[in-house]
Amino acid sequence: MLLKNKSAPASPTLEMTPIIDMVFLLLIFFLVSTTFHQTEREMQIALPEAVSAGPISISLREIIINVGADGEIIVSGRTISTDDLRVLIHEAVAANPDQKVTVRGDRNTPYANIINVLDVCKGAGLQEPFLDTVPTR
Repeated sequence: MLLKNKSAPASPTLEMTPIIDMVFLLLIFFLVSTTFHQTEREMQIALPEAVSAGPISISLREIIINVGADGEIIVSGRTISTDDLRVLIHEAVAANPDQKVTVRGDRNTPYANIINVLDVCKGAGLQEPFLDTVPTR
């Protein structure tokens, strides 16, 4: 004859090992994808030319303005004047009011050169230009 144990039924348990494994996998994925995104941004590549070249979506296009050590303003690989920059930013803001602009200044350029670019951006109607830096090692 079989006797049943009269103790309380076992409560359901939650295994933590698979959850911790998934958290670590997601963490590694986001760390690696962030690193690749930064690397792609700094790559020096020559893109092919096309007659109807342009971004797929205006809202996805970010304008990156580089300020060289001697104060030259470089956008999309070409040197432009402050007047051309003002026109470029004004047209971009007119097409997309949420336009994003990142200003990357050389560490050896006088701060006045970066302020000049930021002033042009604000004067052309841009609400929040971003200053790009490199994390310390």
